[in-house]
Amino acid sequence: MKPGVLTFYRVMAYVTAVLLILLCLAMVLKYAWATGTPTQQLGDSWTTAIGIAHGYLYLVYLFIALVITVQLRVPVPWMLLVLLAGTVPLGAFFAERKVTHWFHLRHQGLPLRADAAETGSASS
Repeated sequence: MKPGVLTFYRVMAYVTAVLLILLCLAMVLKYAWATGTPTQQLGDSWTTAIGIAHGYLYLVYLFIALVITVQLRVPVPWMLLVLLAGTVPLGAFFAERKVTHWFHLRHQGLPLRADAAETGSASS
């Protein structure tokens, strides 16, 4: 697998995660203030704009996450967790770290479940 696929996945994971956090903040502005106040109206317009952007970019994230997890031969339950990570605030940050770890393991020819202890004992 080309490193560019990993880079694109990482960018999309970060963009999706940041937009989801911003969407949550905009929703607080929209629903925590009285209807018609400038803060509530700002939250309403931001919720719409950020929600649309997150929705479209989440579709791109889903596609690239599916591509990279299939290429890495990730088990289906883990694949589903990676795909759903873009719907949980901060979830895509954790998924990005895990997928990057899997990429490096595959690049070194190691199985996905290998950790530092197993790798260290196997090389001794």
